[in-house]
Amino acid sequence: MKVKIINKSPYPLPSYKTEFSAGLDLHAHISAPIRLDSLDRQLIPTGLFIELAEGTEAQIRPRSGLALKTGLTVLNSPGTIDADYRGELKILLVNVSNTAVTIEPGDRVAQMVVARYEKIEWALEEELSHTERGAGGYGHTGKN
Repeated sequence: MKVKIINKSPYPLPSYKTEFSAGLDLHAHISAPIRLDSLDRQLIPTGLFIELAEGTEAQIRPRSGLALKTGLTVLNSPGTIDADYRGELKILLVNVSNTAVTIEPGDRVAQMVVARYEKIEWALEEELSHTERGAGGYGHTGKN
């Protein structure tokens, strides 16, 4: 799938780091370091603008290693970039650790996964089909 992209940052285009990676790393396009204290959140620009095809979205997700090592994660994970959005991609980061974390210019701060989705039409009914699970929700398949 080809995706049109404008890169106004000095950093390379998002890329897959291994042959079977699903996510493309996104860099912080900032002019100076940003300090996030515990529970602080900040919108981090990337300098990237994309044009997705109809029926696709870009999902912005945390980088697992960064989350493990520093406590930085994407607050609205996964964040959705709709196909009709043409603004700059920005990452809503939050520090969920107990210590301050500094984001440096060019740091890889999140990953982006482009995925297809289905549009739905509602079919209003009075009841739904029965299943073994039924209405069992959170934790219902846990300890017996």
